[in-house]
Amino acid sequence: MATLSTSHPQRRQRMLGRTLQIWGNLPYLKAVVMYREAPAGEVANVHTMEELMRLGDQVPEEDLDAVVSAQQPNQCCVLVYTSGTTGSPKGVMLSQDNITWIARYGSQAGGIQPAEVQQEVVVSYLPLSHIAAQIYDLWTGIQWGAQVCFAEPDALKGSLVHTLREVEPTSHMGVPRVWEKIMERIQEVVAQSGFIRRKMLLWAMSVMLEHNLTCPSSDLKPFTTRLADYLVLAKVRQALGLARCQKNFYGAAPMTAETQRFFLGLNIRLFSGYGLSETSGPHFMSSPCNYRLHSSGKVVPGCRAKLVNQDAEGIGEVCMWGRTVFMGYLNMEDKTREAIDADGWLHSGDLGRLDSDGFLYITGRLKELIITSGGENVPPLPIEEAVKTELPIVSNAMLIGDQRKFLSMLLTLKCTLDPDTSDPTDNLTEQAVEFCRRVGSRASTVSEIVGGKDESVYQAIEEGIQRVNRNAAARPYHIQKWAILERDFSISGGELGPTMKLKRPTVLEKYKDIIESFYLEHKQ
Repeated sequence: MATLSTSHPQRRQRMLGRTLQIWGNLPYLKAVVMYREAPAGEVANVHTMEELMRLGDQVPEEDLDAVVSAQQPNQCCVLVYTSGTTGSPKGVMLSQDNITWIARYGSQAGGIQPAEVQQEVVVSYLPLSHIAAQIYDLWTGIQWGAQVCFAEPDALKGSLVHTLREVEPTSHMGVPRVWEKIMERIQEVVAQSGFIRRKMLLWAMSVMLEHNLTCPSSDLKPFTTRLADYLVLAKVRQALGLARCQKNFYGAAPMTAETQRFFLGLNIRLFSGYGLSETSGPHFMSSPCNYRLHSSGKVVPGCRAKLVNQDAEGIGEVCMWGRTVFMGYLNMEDKTREAIDADGWLHSGDLGRLDSDGFLYITGRLKELIITSGGENVPPLPIEEAVKTELPIVSNAMLIGDQRKFLSMLLTLKCTLDPDTSDPTDNLTEQAVEFCRRVGSRASTVSEIVGGKDESVYQAIEEGIQRVNRNAAARPYHIQKWAILERDFSISGGELGPTMKLKRPTVLEKYKDIIESFYLEHKQ
């Protein structure tokens, strides 16, 4: 059965039309369900949600009991497709045991409470086709009796905060881009506020950030910190709908240091979970009692992890073992054998290090590791994060240099999003405009900066790049060429996957002319 649930009625009708055209090639597709409105005309085996519910009422209880009794722990429960950021999407088969085990023990590691201890309230708004949303919104809620509130279809276009205020969740999860958008919105409001209000918030955030960095495990706050929280920060959390939220999670992609520090300044700790679709979601978890800044937490109790092929700095490939590990890829036995070794260890393809207390720190991906023509191994993520931290006008930074003589970088600037499509516009965010004013530019759009080669902004970015270079481990880690793109990366543009992960192969192909110009200039 296929469910068409996009928020745009015209898009739903187009999707239905395309589905009808290829239905003959889909032997296992029995029916299509339209989530909101009925199809334009009467079509066989196409139902509205109301019709589907009525069909369910006709099924005898005995038939349902027989279906439940026939389920076995080692049978496939759900099929989750990988996002395809490093290749073609693959169908991940997760068993009944995978799902029930992670719903119980993974959520316990994150501090989720059963209903008889505390009524957990969560807001579901991320795509349920993604493993993080499935585990967090559905299976964990069923396991512990959480109250799950479903947001409006336009949640990611601005209505999410209204739902959060109404529901006041006790636990909330977002991919990093969601937290970044909240941060950017707060920064825009602050920039437009009066002098006294702006100074009050900045003072309160600096006091709270200092406390959370110096005393990360202490709940005992000095008087000044408690005063800042009471007078200012508690009101900000109330406005965000997070006043009752004790557990704020993120996952699916890396989180910038800037974003983590910003929310620490609001006294909101962001707890990371690390895992894959192939591990049924989180294999490592942070929680209120198991937290370290920039870490992905510790391995979920009952699971195991190790690093293989470690370098001199202790960085190696993260491998995982346990009842979270998937059954295999659908109709891809060769790919399954590549992922799971003879001893049952899943090779993630991610690079990381473990500290002496068992906290995991992800440093990049094996497939993303840049090997220069001089043989230097360069993980791109730390350099990209350093550039974004140094230059608050930068939205995305992608390092280039595989089999090249030197490193180069593509940059995009922070811009506002179209409220209807969530696509990037030409207008800079308030934070980006403030950066421009600080360096002596009057630009307020991306095209003004890129089209006119705004001297002040380009000079400021070059100086920021040089500061990053001065802090680099060695000269091969220096960025020698860079360019600003005319449009920020997006899902619709193809540069980002559905969980906002950067699709590097797509970017390399889409902007190959700009990239080649870096190295042609060097040859000349």
